[in-house]
Amino acid sequence: MSGCALFGQHERRASVELLPAPGLAAHGTVTFVDNPDGVQVTYNLAGLPPDSDHGLHIHDANDCIGAGPQGIGAVFNPLPQPAAGARTAHAEGDLPNVHADSTGVANGFFVVPDLSLDGVRSIIGHALVLHRDPDDPYAMAPTLLDGPRLACGVIRR
Repeated sequence: MSGCALFGQHERRASVELLPAPGLAAHGTVTFVDNPDGVQVTYNLAGLPPDSDHGLHIHDANDCIGAGPQGIGAVFNPLPQPAAGARTAHAEGDLPNVHADSTGVANGFFVVPDLSLDGVRSIIGHALVLHRDPDDPYAMAPTLLDGPRLACGVIRR
């Protein structure tokens, strides 16, 4: 009977194919699955420099055409900003860094509690960018200082 309880439920998911920036080799897929704890993000990336760390951000833009980091918009943050002088909150689109192994491959997953595939926190239609450099874990706010794009794609259902 317990198997019947799952019948009819549909997993809410989205994915993105990250395509390399011109002249680079980084590429891969990232999937997003809504679950009770937030959105599980599973990544399978290749073509990265061996033994390297990289920032992974969801940006406001809905394409990867922009000429520079500002062309793809700020890091996705659908909630109001804190009052002036207050410590800046973590932006929802500022995802954990990913680590490439000695062969330039990065595989893994993490759960982001503040994202969704529906509503105001929905990431559907936003650009996902893999950056050359890792995030600064001590930064007060997400920045565009993670280096140029290695790969980019738009999140789709």
